[in-house]
Amino acid sequence: MAYTVKLEPSGKQFEVAPGQTILDAAMHHGINLPYGCRNGACGDCKGKLVAGQVDYGQYQPTAMSEEERAQGAALFCQAQPQSDLVIEAYEIDDAKKTEVRRLPCRVHDARKLTHDIMEVRLKLPSAERLQFLAGQYIEVILKDGRRRAFSIANSPLHDDFLTLHIRYVPSGEFTEHVFTGLKPKEIWNFEGPLGNFYLRDSDRPAILVAGGTGLGPIKAMLETAFEEGLERDFHLFFGVRARRDLYLTETLDQWQAEHPNFRWTPALSDPGEEDADWSGETGYIHEVIPRYYDDLSGHEGYLAGPPPMVEAASEALQQLGLDKDRLFSDAFTYSVE
Repeated sequence: MAYTVKLEPSGKQFEVAPGQTILDAAMHHGINLPYGCRNGACGDCKGKLVAGQVDYGQYQPTAMSEEERAQGAALFCQAQPQSDLVIEAYEIDDAKKTEVRRLPCRVHDARKLTHDIMEVRLKLPSAERLQFLAGQYIEVILKDGRRRAFSIANSPLHDDFLTLHIRYVPSGEFTEHVFTGLKPKEIWNFEGPLGNFYLRDSDRPAILVAGGTGLGPIKAMLETAFEEGLERDFHLFFGVRARRDLYLTETLDQWQAEHPNFRWTPALSDPGEEDADWSGETGYIHEVIPRYYDDLSGHEGYLAGPPPMVEAASEALQQLGLDKDRLFSDAFTYSVE
């Protein structure tokens, strides 16, 4: 049976169908709750269960601790009602809301960016365009209904193509196809745009932290900011294991040369023998940031990459004084199915 959810403090109410999560139901009723990964990994959709019972679903402990759950927290991207509910969560400003659509597209081309990252460009039907915010993602819908989420790595100001950065996952059926069997003009279906990871309207300096393909949405944000002529300062920290994992370095170097308000710092967490001549930063990216700043109280933070990196970087930024409410993140998880 369907259950009714009352949202506090707005007082809005919506119905949740059997098998539907609270977040999915809210989205289908035009209520824009915060969320990121939609698979229980990032914690962006975390809110408070004021009254009622839920099936908490599957989630990672880094997204919600047992202590938080005991205090009434729930991840709305996973939780399904088992009774009528009263929940507490804030709504995202409608001025930044985009329409979620399901569309077909064709694979236009693909190129390797590193040994395990492929850039794929998708072409929508000639009469279609996708309105999205730089930093959002889409979900590719496979033939059996399974979904794979990928951030859009290009600016919405250039929407002729949707660009995705796809990392190879060993034994991953979909990424195996992308790396070994992908053909031009192949038809994909997707749903999007999704996510609340986008650059906020602000004059605050921004600390951008990317791990691996987390560079994709960060790149889209920066591209858009430069084209719009934003003058706020941006400092990108890009963390990878070894030098061979860095990509788009020429683009980042060019932006640094052309835009006085931008600089970027790469760091290798596990450099190999081939990196013996590396003169840049080493260590995990959250360890590198304090080498450059001792007070971030007036900044904003944007984090994209694997959940452990996002969590560690979030803690590091807050220890340097960055307000938690000024931290925005997109944590990536990978499926081997």
